[in-house]
Amino acid sequence: MASPTFLLGCALLFLVSSCASAAIVEETFHVANLTIERLCIQKTIVAINGSYPGPVLRVREGDSVILHVVNDSPYDLTIHWHGLIQFRNSWADGPDYVTQCPIKPGNTYIYRFNVTSQEGTLWWHAHISYLRATVHGAIIIRPRKGRTYPFPKPDKEVPIIFGEWWYSNVEDIVNEGQAYGVPPNLSDAFTINGQPGDLYNCSANSMYKLQVKQGKTYLLRLVNAVMQSILFFKMANHSFTVVAVDASYVNPYTTDIITITPGQTMDVLLKADQPIGSYYMRTKVYQGSDLIAFSRQNSTAVIEYIGSKSTTPIMPILPDHSANDTAHRFFTNLTGLTTAPFWHPVPQQVDERLLITLGLGLLPCEGQGNTSCLGPNGQRIAASMNNRSFEPSKELSILEAYYYNVSDIYTTDFPIEPPVKFDYSNESNTFNFALLPTVRSHGVRQIKYNSTVEIIFQNTAFGSVENHPMHLHGHDFHVIALGYGNYNPATARFNLVNPQLQNTVAVPIGGWTVIRFRANNPGVWFIHCHLEVHVPWGLATAFIVENGPTPETSLIAPPQDLPKC
Repeated sequence: MASPTFLLGCALLFLVSSCASAAIVEETFHVANLTIERLCIQKTIVAINGSYPGPVLRVREGDSVILHVVNDSPYDLTIHWHGLIQFRNSWADGPDYVTQCPIKPGNTYIYRFNVTSQEGTLWWHAHISYLRATVHGAIIIRPRKGRTYPFPKPDKEVPIIFGEWWYSNVEDIVNEGQAYGVPPNLSDAFTINGQPGDLYNCSANSMYKLQVKQGKTYLLRLVNAVMQSILFFKMANHSFTVVAVDASYVNPYTTDIITITPGQTMDVLLKADQPIGSYYMRTKVYQGSDLIAFSRQNSTAVIEYIGSKSTTPIMPILPDHSANDTAHRFFTNLTGLTTAPFWHPVPQQVDERLLITLGLGLLPCEGQGNTSCLGPNGQRIAASMNNRSFEPSKELSILEAYYYNVSDIYTTDFPIEPPVKFDYSNESNTFNFALLPTVRSHGVRQIKYNSTVEIIFQNTAFGSVENHPMHLHGHDFHVIALGYGNYNPATARFNLVNPQLQNTVAVPIGGWTVIRFRANNPGVWFIHCHLEVHVPWGLATAFIVENGPTPETSLIAPPQDLPKC
């Protein structure tokens, strides 16, 4: 048996080598208006460091980040570091009025956080109103020095960000929708790395091009920054090997088509193994239902082999926009790589179980005699979880109220099941006005430290049939089951061996998804739909994870420069 002195020496050597491989990464994000041209129209957008998409934040696992955000835009602003665990540090998480008050125009806030036990691709984005339409960028977390990927090292790494573009100012669009209680206008174009591609008018030269060398392997770091749509992504005559989702490694899965939901990130290997030439990569909206009107165009980019003389790229054939089988096959073929260094086994015992219905609903138009709401029955369209439409207080963030024990900012009465049980996924209930009413709520759920939480997300047909991408801040979760229809515990098939770890999951149209996680990160953590219109409509709540028994398992103190409401 090794002596205590020997073991202590080994531990010290490990700590020294770990510290030596870590770094402090300090950056400045300067937020300001930027005038750029797309679709032959000049438009002013909010951008960071004069670029759209914004700059890539490049770090290694173990690094500490100091990021100065200087808000010279005309809007209130927060930044969310989507998928970063932010252990014990909700103060750096970013959602407005949940963990912080916004950074006012002309002000600065410094986000300080550590990158711990995570590798892969994540992303950052504005987390207030519709600003994330242009305020977003990739986060690339490489292994710390001396460690390698659990797959062959690629020859090059390339961020690919899917986005959207509006002719009009996005803040005006969302404000108009909020004022009248109706959905805001859809985007006018989709983009790949900020460019719409040549399927759009006046865009022959507005297309992203990736040059590749035959025989080389490329790691594409995919980010779906689209506001409202799940996407199919395909490249003519090429296949992908998915190696990570949401910065968690997967068993390598080879496919010729990707399905990626808003908020998700994926790492995929692309082998340039085709004849020298030019090939389109293309996205297409996955709507999931023929009941939803579909008329929007799709974005394109080009992969061009070095030495190619082709002037007409080969176009891939994508499935129909309602191809549920394609999406379901992709999502259910992803399994966690249990040999990865950051794998966490699935908790087998559940301490708290929630059944949460997701869908649209109706709220009365505010003010006696107010006739401005243009939703059904003269009411305002809302979104809800268990018929609660979340609306945080603007007086103080929930996190500050929790930390300083301030009353009347939130309640802890978010229900563990819907108020009424019914045939949730039956489309005959789409306009059942007896089921549509919802109520505004400040309600959150308080959870014991280190307890295991299981959530059954059940989609409903209220008002519309939609696929809801649910995102949990502060934790990764295991996706242990999903299916169509109403959730039935007697027939649901759970994967408790190697399910995929994610932070954002698509809950199928007319279906359900079960996730499970250990609440081992003290603080206040937002959980919401990543269809952007559904957040101001109320499809959200927050989990307060209580402190653990020691200072090392408790929420840290707030920074001195935390913005004030």
